[in-house]
Amino acid sequence: MNLFAKLKTCFAGPAKSEHLRRGELGELAAKRFLRRTGLKFLAANFRSRHGEIDLIFHDGDCLVFIEVKTRSSEDWTRPAAAVDARKRRLLSQTALDYLRLLKNPPVKFRFDIVEVLLADGEVREIRHLPNSFSLSKPYRYA
Repeated sequence: MNLFAKLKTCFAGPAKSEHLRRGELGELAAKRFLRRTGLKFLAANFRSRHGEIDLIFHDGDCLVFIEVKTRSSEDWTRPAAAVDARKRRLLSQTALDYLRLLKNPPVKFRFDIVEVLLADGEVREIRHLPNSFSLSKPYRYA
């Protein structure tokens, strides 16, 4: 191994697991796809004490909080099915943290899910599910 290769392995840190690499590929594909549909990219991987929002976009007068689910197979269930009540609650809390950071602007917002399906490590299909769920109780008014 030459010196450059040794330095690269030393400073690169531990190798990422397969599911993390798959997730990054899915988020990148979703970001490109949504930009092509006309949404304006704002942020990726916003974190708060409640969790993480994969992507945040602007669609007209609406903020869009996006959860990306990447799978190499959908033999059992759709990837969106992984966004259960607990995950929706955490996404709701994280979105409210983001809005607080912006000083609670009077803006509409929605939650979308993007399903990314892979085949042999390549993106096979992308499904955008707009307005997939609403703000979780007790955080919504109605």
